[in-house]
Amino acid sequence: MKTTYKFLFLLIGLSIVGCSDLEEEPIGLLSPQGFFNTPNDIQTAANAAFGHMTHEDFWGRKMSLTLMLRGDMVAIGDPTTSARRIEHDIFNVPNDNGMIDGYWLRVYQMIAAANQAIAGAELVDVDESVKNPITAQAYFARAFAYFHLVRQFGDIPYLSEPVTDVDASGSISKTPAAEVYANIIADLEFAKTWLPNTQAARSIPAKSAAHSYLALVYLTLGDYPNAYTEAKGVIDNEGVYGLGLEPDFQNLFDANQSGSSSEPIFTLDFIGASNGDDGRDYQAALTGLRDDEQYGLGGGWSVGVPSLEVYNTWDGRDYRKAVSLDTTGVFDGVTQPFTVFKESGAGRGVNRPHIAKYTRAIGNFATGNGRGSETNYMMMRYAEVLLIAAEALNETSPGSAEAEGYVNRVRERARNSNGVTSGLFPEDVSGLSQDDFRDMVLEERRLELAFEFKRWYDIARRRLGSEVFSASGLEGEKPNFDPNQDYLFPLPADELARNPNLMPNNPGY
Repeated sequence: MKTTYKFLFLLIGLSIVGCSDLEEEPIGLLSPQGFFNTPNDIQTAANAAFGHMTHEDFWGRKMSLTLMLRGDMVAIGDPTTSARRIEHDIFNVPNDNGMIDGYWLRVYQMIAAANQAIAGAELVDVDESVKNPITAQAYFARAFAYFHLVRQFGDIPYLSEPVTDVDASGSISKTPAAEVYANIIADLEFAKTWLPNTQAARSIPAKSAAHSYLALVYLTLGDYPNAYTEAKGVIDNEGVYGLGLEPDFQNLFDANQSGSSSEPIFTLDFIGASNGDDGRDYQAALTGLRDDEQYGLGGGWSVGVPSLEVYNTWDGRDYRKAVSLDTTGVFDGVTQPFTVFKESGAGRGVNRPHIAKYTRAIGNFATGNGRGSETNYMMMRYAEVLLIAAEALNETSPGSAEAEGYVNRVRERARNSNGVTSGLFPEDVSGLSQDDFRDMVLEERRLELAFEFKRWYDIARRRLGSEVFSASGLEGEKPNFDPNQDYLFPLPADELARNPNLMPNNPGY
């Protein structure tokens, strides 16, 4: 089921722009006292926060591509692409990088819309049991937005209510990351308490989404007991939440199949239509093979392309490899292997397999190059919850058969290719040391969640950069990577110029 989010820009003293760009001319002024009268008004305001998430500035292109390129599985395929993308790929990011500038404001717009819904709910005179399940969507959206920001930037401005004083907004200071995380947890706890067990679509957060994100937040903080408790809470409520692993891994990336799957927990839905860059899906274009005819997309741009070692080191008996990668393309009606992509295409691609997850079955693509797709981007899915539980339990109770069982559930599907079971993985992963089990689970996350914008966050939270960006890494040595700097992004230069209270910038920038 697809959900179209209605954009409502509730501009009260320019509150929608968060803490940035406060000279923008408002498109309208609407008093909350005049708007918020019914629970439907809260819903409309909350929808605005989710509407921003599919914009080109956020998951359409800028943030999503940034996360993908900073990992160790995807590199630039087209050397003529914009410098702002290449800078993330080679860890040479200035504080005026255009990717960061592009999405910083958009994320604060999400936050501003969520804050408006939360504040407006106070004006609606109905019982909490009626309005809180709706308001909880805004709490979830705010936590989701801040969780991305704090992992990327560390200390950031934290806004918990609409900004109505322009002068005051220009002197907002940074909030310590620990405090931001505490607020994220509080928001997710509220959402977990009040959201219903299920929703009409996975693009509307249910209790399972808040529950699962709490597990991931605690995992990110290294609070493994709480990470396990939250993940186990989701697993124990698998039936209540309507969750399960999709039997065929390919169906998760088929726009005609994924909407009815029980595996996605929270998704961003692209609906095959866009208003400019609102709701336009650029990943199909950015990761697709240039001039490829096989999907009728008009070909992609070969910007984000897996390194050759990703393909070479991925066991071919793993069904996820075939689903995740395209090793052939069609040029002038002729199917060609990846070894001649550059010669067969327009000459700006590379002779490497390309990502197939966002090109193979994307539904409607009326805007060309796949930008009008109907893809459901899974921000959280059940397989990840199982792996969170396994990773966290290994840290508190190494050698646990329970943790092994969670990994085996994920691996069982990876062995199953259209009903044909391979002998790739041992069904018994017992006997591993704590360190070996940890490495195994992180590797399992790398393959299970390949190209799903998770890998950079795993590298950063486990401080793996010096290892994975060394000469033995999948992309070879990245000499610019500095572990003292590059786990955090620079705060945008124009934000610092606008508000000196945000100084100093993160170390090294």
